[in-house]
Amino acid sequence: MDTIYALATARGKAGVAVIRISGPGAFGAGRALAGNLPAPRRAGLRRLKRPGGEILDEALVIAFPSGSSFTGEDTVELHLHGSRAVVAAVLGALSGIEGLRPAESGEFTRRALENDRLDLAQVEGLAELIDAETEAQRRQAQKLLSGDLGKLAASWRRRIVRAAALLEATIDFSDEEVPEDVAPEVESLLEETRKELAGEIEGIGISERIRDGFEVAIVGAPNAGKSTLLNALAGREAAITSEVAGTTRDVIEVRMDLRGIPVTFLDTAGLRETADALEAMGIERAISRARAADLRLFLDDGEPAAYCGLEPREQDIRVVSKIDLRPGAGFGVSGKTGQGVSELISKIADILEVRAASAATATRDRHRRALRQAVACLDEALSAIRGGTAQTELVAEDLRHAARALEGLVGLVDVEHLLDEIFSSFCIGK
Repeated sequence: MDTIYALATARGKAGVAVIRISGPGAFGAGRALAGNLPAPRRAGLRRLKRPGGEILDEALVIAFPSGSSFTGEDTVELHLHGSRAVVAAVLGALSGIEGLRPAESGEFTRRALENDRLDLAQVEGLAELIDAETEAQRRQAQKLLSGDLGKLAASWRRRIVRAAALLEATIDFSDEEVPEDVAPEVESLLEETRKELAGEIEGIGISERIRDGFEVAIVGAPNAGKSTLLNALAGREAAITSEVAGTTRDVIEVRMDLRGIPVTFLDTAGLRETADALEAMGIERAISRARAADLRLFLDDGEPAAYCGLEPREQDIRVVSKIDLRPGAGFGVSGKTGQGVSELISKIADILEVRAASAATATRDRHRRALRQAVACLDEALSAIRGGTAQTELVAEDLRHAARALEGLVGLVDVEHLLDEIFSSFCIGK
């Protein structure tokens, strides 16, 4: 396998820059620059030099033997002064060492997968951790990176394998039906596993919202104060405000962090009947986005409400707008003065925190498909067992397919076609 190298920290001026070298020639490359290497996993201060003896930098050098490094290979890290010139000089020196080549996107992490240092779900967790912007995203990604999904998959698979073993042990004694003595235990194992799989599937939607952000749509009639409220929430002029009705034609998005939860607020076109074709398109788009949103804020400006077919769902929030002009009208906000905005944010965060608590460990559509496939196989097996006419070999085959689907969660089978897509999202040094 080639020995690869790359800058592992962000490009640009910084206090420290880290260059990583991994592969069979890593230690040789480290010695070529630093002379002798420090003891394994111990940092040592070394002067990095070109072959002619010119000093490139004074850096901390750490050597990780295979089996104890991130990639599972011999790895050397060079912790340099974070100057663009220093980084360029050291990378240039590495390019001149025979047998080394620059790493491709995600190649260090891909080697960690291939050397069984990470499973595929952990790789996805690492990608999500790198992209995490809020505390909820960090916690969710950390669970995935820590191998929690792999542990769940292993637990489910053990039960399925136990049930299959019970069935297959009876094949020599019965070639027509599942014997009564093992059927109750098999059914119990499969029912328990199916229930947990179904619960995990149900929570994936919330996991996706934590990763991508919950959407909160602000809806109401023209001039109800939607854009002014959005600006107050954002703390900046994110949307144009005007006394002219119908100013907002497109959906304006503002992303925020509410108690560690990623939220995108949507300012939508005012809802009303109109003959203006352009405004009508904006209203149609507003209704579509509002229906798809996780939560809606219905603004009441005191005029008869006409929401063009949109009806508040459970937990949607109805709020009096322009409360500074309508004191005592109820729970309300004023985007102009800021009155009630903090209370509204707190109410939204309370609702979304409750929803976020039901998130699954699985986070991706790939996980959902694998879990649904496993559930479908278990349903086939349970239906046959409960019907009392199941052939043992066929039920056992259903269970083998269920176990195989769970193996796909962590990349043990049927995922080769996914790898290029997954690793392309990583930066070069990861």
